[in-house]
Amino acid sequence: MTGNVSILFVGDVVGGIGKRTLLALLPALRDRFAPDFVVVNGENAAGGVGITPKIARELLASGVDVITLGNHTYRHREIYPYLDEEERILRPANFLASQPGHGFCVVDSSAGVRLGVVSLSGNLFMKAGRPAFPEADAALHALDGKVDHVLVDMHAEATSEKVAMGWYLDGRATAVVGTHTHIPTADARVLPGGTAYISDVGMTGPRGGVIGVRREQAVTSMVTQMPIRFETSTEDPWLNAVVIRADAPRHAVSIEQVLEPAPGVV
Repeated sequence: MTGNVSILFVGDVVGGIGKRTLLALLPALRDRFAPDFVVVNGENAAGGVGITPKIARELLASGVDVITLGNHTYRHREIYPYLDEEERILRPANFLASQPGHGFCVVDSSAGVRLGVVSLSGNLFMKAGRPAFPEADAALHALDGKVDHVLVDMHAEATSEKVAMGWYLDGRATAVVGTHTHIPTADARVLPGGTAYISDVGMTGPRGGVIGVRREQAVTSMVTQMPIRFETSTEDPWLNAVVIRADAPRHAVSIEQVLEPAPGVV
């Protein structure tokens, strides 16, 4: 019973349009894939940067089991106490221990399956307080004997760091999924030890922009090399996700990309 499980992991929710896309498509995705767990990266849910307690509560109320974050965790000060209060929202485990929040949690399915979710930040080109690899070991040690499956969200800039983490945890985690770049990669696979892996799940938000930003603003910034106030695009919203299926504890058998347009969402 504790082996067979399916997990729907949804890539970075960007702005209000991303949240509305997730909420609009989630019921159909539940019917289609029947996931035991839904995990969502909410790193950019509040206006494209960070998250607020109101948005987090809305996502959890919709049936999301766990929210993972990343480098924009602390953009909105009102989230600080909420990160300590709500076990199901995670900031990277390799942030400093003195910073608000926690980096992993355990949630149970209706069938009694226990899923440990770990949030990590890359160190290359990112500002995480501690190295990711020993922190991954520490999180898995803390979860030992308490979970049937482990999903790791590796929120990182460098694909090399993500791929290395996948190999490092192969056979020890059910899945290692990459987030942060907002572009879905074509390398979804199950590694030899049974760990489902993808370098980046992608984003849930406006594909008509530049990784979520209104394209004219992003292009102007790059052309002029001048500071520009970015706003979230609303054009061509899509949901990017993966579905991971496992047949035994910490042993995945498949990882399937889900790239769904949401033309009716505005």
